[in-house]
Amino acid sequence: MTKKMKNFIVRTVTGVLFVVVMVAGFMAPLAMVFLFALITGMTIWEYAALVNASRNVQVNQFISTAAGVYFFLAVAGFCIGMTPVTVFIPYLITVIYLIVAELFTKAPNPIHNWAYMALSQLYIALPFSMINALAFTSTAQGETVFNNLLPLSVFVFLWANDTGAYCTGSLIGKHKLMERVSPGKTWEGSAGGAVLTLALAAAVGYFSARWGGDGNQPLLAGVPQWMGLGLLVVVMGTLGDLVESLMKRTLGVKDSGNVLPGHGGMLDRFDSALMAIPSAVIYVYTLSLM
Repeated sequence: MTKKMKNFIVRTVTGVLFVVVMVAGFMAPLAMVFLFALITGMTIWEYAALVNASRNVQVNQFISTAAGVYFFLAVAGFCIGMTPVTVFIPYLITVIYLIVAELFTKAPNPIHNWAYMALSQLYIALPFSMINALAFTSTAQGETVFNNLLPLSVFVFLWANDTGAYCTGSLIGKHKLMERVSPGKTWEGSAGGAVLTLALAAAVGYFSARWGGDGNQPLLAGVPQWMGLGLLVVVMGTLGDLVESLMKRTLGVKDSGNVLPGHGGMLDRFDSALMAIPSAVIYVYTLSLM
């Protein structure tokens, strides 16, 4: 067996297991909360290790990770209706501590530490926490219900976009999308990913009216709105991928980690979701106000 074939098998097995775990995590509310709390913690931990390898940067890896996980759980509890708004006070205290602590660390460049610490919360903890705003929604009677179709669809659309872009780009890709940041991406590949995602979004929109017709899950209304979500996920997911590529180039690394054999690290796997999730929240809640 050649090395290339072996790598392909490892990548395929890891990808299949990843999809199975992700889909299973959306089947129950507690499973989803636990899964994404774990993902948030692992991603921030990986991010802190990356930036700490840079010169004159020393982010408190443990406290930053703990703060991000706590924030995710606090948002989950608040969206479910289990906790009051005061649940965010310990998080704010922790952020203040991380800022004030630089007075005593004698770091050569405390501004770098503050900036990278804040980025771990804004770039990772906040977007992952917004999955709760898609998963836990209120009915007209004021009851909170678990809606797994919306958050799961965001990830399915991201996977469809990646698959379509890879296949199309490999076959006919010629014009580089942003060669300075990601030489492998092409406009043809992006178009192929968009077409596949929009077709899938149209199918979800068509069948969701039948799956969610009991009135308990406030789904997007009709095919056009679902296709709008699909298009948004394509655009923001691609931008999220490019943002992480720029980060890796800035830090001088090829992969963010090796926790997922054949797929790199947590940031490599969830980079597109970090932009797509909050964008989907804005889209869905804006439509709900119309």
